[in-house]
Amino acid sequence: MRRALVLALVPGALWAAELKIDHVTVAGRDVRKLQSDLQAVGIRSVFGGAHANHTTEMALVSFPDGSYLELMGLQSGAEARLVDEHVWAKYLKGDAGPCAWAVREKDIHAEMERLRAAGIPVSPPVQSGRERPDGTHLAWQTSDIGTGPRGTFFPFLIEDQTARALRAFPDGKPVTRDFRGVTRVVIAVRSLEDAVKRYRQAYGVPPPIKQVDKSFGAYLASAGGGPIILAQPLNPDSWLTERLARFGEGPCAFVLGTAQPARFHQASKSRWFGVDVSWFDPEKLGWRLGFEQAP
Repeated sequence: MRRALVLALVPGALWAAELKIDHVTVAGRDVRKLQSDLQAVGIRSVFGGAHANHTTEMALVSFPDGSYLELMGLQSGAEARLVDEHVWAKYLKGDAGPCAWAVREKDIHAEMERLRAAGIPVSPPVQSGRERPDGTHLAWQTSDIGTGPRGTFFPFLIEDQTARALRAFPDGKPVTRDFRGVTRVVIAVRSLEDAVKRYRQAYGVPPPIKQVDKSFGAYLASAGGGPIILAQPLNPDSWLTERLARFGEGPCAFVLGTAQPARFHQASKSRWFGVDVSWFDPEKLGWRLGFEQAP
């Protein structure tokens, strides 16, 4: 009933809880270091191959729900000009960690039309792809939402043109079953009020639930019961303040769902909107990754 009411109030809205995370991206200079750091907290990844842009390469951790964690680094010997022209150049060169996120679409053009009707800028689709280490060619198209870098404040849209399972499951199955999937994308923002306003325009989210997490250093807002958590720095000394100055608004942490959270070592714990979120050691990992109980 509540979902129907909100959709009725916001013509053409897509309920935020219906956003299906395709993948989230972690960026750094060296994809193998990203893999090693992730392995240090107990999560295995597999090398996925070089992108067709002659600039980046990736590894991934895919999950049973079809979402995956992408580790993206620079190809050895990548031309400096191409690196500087990459949409995520500052994230790659700055070892930013969380960088972007994507939602999967079966009809990218229909979603583009819906967003434009809501007054949200959307870029024309761009063809892309990569070749897996086994020689399998993958192809997809993407479209960027909003005016910021791709997939930062808003997710970017992705629609596969080859079988998605070939992209998400390079071994023919999830890389790990210890986690169910990516459940939350934490987005650093300068102003909760402004960020909520933009998300309500794009996705018809109702007024958010808010809380303060002093240990995380943020004012938080849960946007419409979906995977989005908006995080505004609690004070000028917050690590989020420094991150916003370096990288602007965009993902600053990701959370995975697991059926057995007690199996994993937690460096700290938060209580967000009635749910316990445990955090891997950010000093060991190099960025912030959490996990929570999932059904």
